[in-house]
Amino acid sequence: MLTHNLGYPRIGGNRELKKACENYWSGKITSEELLAIGKELRLKNWKLQQESGIDLIPSNDFSFYDQVLDLSLTVGAVPDRYREIIESKSNSELDHYFAMARGYQKDGFDITAMEMTKWFDTNYHYIVPEFYKNQSFTLKSLKAVNEFVEAKEFGITSKPVLIAPVSYLLLGKEKEEGFHRIELLEKLLPVYLELIGKLVNEGAEWIQFDEPFLALDINETEKNAIAKTYDGIRAEFPHIKILVATYFDGLKDNLSLAVSLPVCALHVDVVRYPEQLQDVLTAIPENLSLSLGVIDGRNIWKNDYKNSLSIIDKAVKVIGKDRILIAPSCSLLHVPCDLENETNEAFLTTEIKTWLSFAKQKLTEVVTLRQLANSENITVAAVALQRNIEDNAKRKKSALIHDDNVKDRVSAITDDTARRKNNFTIRKAFQEQELNLPLYPTTTIGSFPQTTEVRSWRAKVKKDELTKSQYEALLKKETEDTIRFQEEVGLDVLVHGEFERNDMVEYFGEQLDGFVFTQNGWVQSYGSRCVKPPVIFGDVSRPEPMTVFWTKYAQSITDKPVKGMLTGPVTILQWSFVRDDQPRSQTCLQIALAIRDEVADLENAGIKIIQIDEPAIREGLPLRKDEWPQYLDWSIKAFRVSSSVVEDATQIHTHMCYSEFNDIIQDIADMDADVITIECSRSQMELLDAFANFKYPNDIGPGVYDIHSPRVPTKSEMVDLLSKADTLIPSSQLWVNPDCGLKTRHWDETKKALKQMVGAAKAMREKKTAEV
Repeated sequence: MLTHNLGYPRIGGNRELKKACENYWSGKITSEELLAIGKELRLKNWKLQQESGIDLIPSNDFSFYDQVLDLSLTVGAVPDRYREIIESKSNSELDHYFAMARGYQKDGFDITAMEMTKWFDTNYHYIVPEFYKNQSFTLKSLKAVNEFVEAKEFGITSKPVLIAPVSYLLLGKEKEEGFHRIELLEKLLPVYLELIGKLVNEGAEWIQFDEPFLALDINETEKNAIAKTYDGIRAEFPHIKILVATYFDGLKDNLSLAVSLPVCALHVDVVRYPEQLQDVLTAIPENLSLSLGVIDGRNIWKNDYKNSLSIIDKAVKVIGKDRILIAPSCSLLHVPCDLENETNEAFLTTEIKTWLSFAKQKLTEVVTLRQLANSENITVAAVALQRNIEDNAKRKKSALIHDDNVKDRVSAITDDTARRKNNFTIRKAFQEQELNLPLYPTTTIGSFPQTTEVRSWRAKVKKDELTKSQYEALLKKETEDTIRFQEEVGLDVLVHGEFERNDMVEYFGEQLDGFVFTQNGWVQSYGSRCVKPPVIFGDVSRPEPMTVFWTKYAQSITDKPVKGMLTGPVTILQWSFVRDDQPRSQTCLQIALAIRDEVADLENAGIKIIQIDEPAIREGLPLRKDEWPQYLDWSIKAFRVSSSVVEDATQIHTHMCYSEFNDIIQDIADMDADVITIECSRSQMELLDAFANFKYPNDIGPGVYDIHSPRVPTKSEMVDLLSKADTLIPSSQLWVNPDCGLKTRHWDETKKALKQMVGAAKAMREKKTAEV
């Protein structure tokens, strides 16, 4: 009974990779130094997994930015706009790579980044491959081979991890009409065969092919393409051991295809979809081994050994121990590195800590389950089992978890709780009279750059190196400077800048009951962007106002409207590690009531525009469409519960980014936000088509510049994007804004970009006046 891991966090327990990449981008370290840090992290991860007792250790799961981008570079799927910098002798291969992820604006070049979107229903973002009708592929990078050799030199014959060809194609987008990207398999597969050949020549015994689309709704053409892929690989390499990994849902109607593939092992996620086990055991042929994903790779709760052992035992009785592999449900990329880094009880109490398991601990859980199932090292394993049983029992009985008052409030929610007093047409008339905004009103999404200095203040006040009054004085000065800048540049609706906030979810979780936080529970969101998700362990409520003080202060120093900035209930849920002892819908409604209380207090404080960000609504959709209606019913309801407490003249905004809206546009409209702002610039306003075709009734702000790239767009670029938007959406409904918050950007580029953005809005107003 082998143990294996599908992937390990690459950022490092102290975010070493984040810091190294950002130091490279700012010129503080060389490419050689960055590469050396990457190698050090890989070796550390391999050694840790080896010492934990994992049999099949993954390689090529490391990335300096994103594993999908790595593969695009590997197979030569590099858009033509990067050819010039690739041919420039002044740029290294790393510069080419990062240019694709972040854009490139120096040395006389001005090149936009590739599009970015969410990795299935996670908060991880990947770089979307761009495909063209006459696309060609060639083996351009040997990263997978080099890292396999690197592990081998360290004494580990690793299991290289590759995104499978069909899943890779389906992750991308056609950038011209007249073909479907799946047609490119004929050209792509030979490059994979060449890569596999090099891995085999170096001594690879196992290769893991990630095929997540086997857990999604796919059509017959896509199914046939998957079958053809593995037939081709098996014909070329009859002896290589292939493990096909599926995760995040069950195989369902793709089961017969999955068990018929000419591979050695099939990995299934029995955490997210345990119901599939019996069907898989019934269908699995005698020559196929089964990898059981029994450890939750998406959440941080301690495994229930008794439950996992029952799953393993059921499988063993049908196919025998020698055909079973034990693993996490998916890559451990989605959980923090090591619970041992949590040493401060002010963050994480001993009691709650005993309920948790991070990546390193999950490796131990995998190995312990193998020992228990095999009756190996029985004394140590038996002690671990008893401790596991006790810890899980204590959690269920803990007085920290339950609050009857919260449960009663959720039970009392009615249809009226989730409904505005009047429809949008009536509300808009009141809001126009109240706010008196121009055509193409300009605003930002909420946050402004947080400098090292601002972050240091927050750290100092936590260490008692600054008093609360000193801290507030510094933040007031920063807030006032930001208000004055916005007035100076000519923005119509201002924000306070959020300098008191660490993260858009963490900040709220710190002030809500039912949440707990970690010191070092960092998880990669995209590139060097890491987040520290809150842990929702119990019933959620709001003891006191969370944002009123700073929003009210900002409004008191300007005559222009200032938006109150909140994170919505679905996003707080999605971007947290959520308790698994009650339905997610119940937890979400608890959060919605807490946000509703904050909305009411903001309105009572005189705030006329309140933004409730919900970038994660689309992300939370189940992978299978037949499960969408139930999710959308409670998630849209939660948003409406949070927002529907205000009067008609109070304008409710929401924000969504990196989402495809076509198939849920009715549900987005059902949210009934007065204004929705969305990411649109990287897709060149493609995402706006859904709103136009639907004739979206409320106001909309399509983002006109990409804040995830350091490049500063020109005014003409933004005018072009707004002109495209103007052909799709009536100008009376259009707002002008960036794609997302500006927290991660630098002030110099932010100021330049916003000046260009306001200039673009003014140009559009002049153009509209001239037309009239």
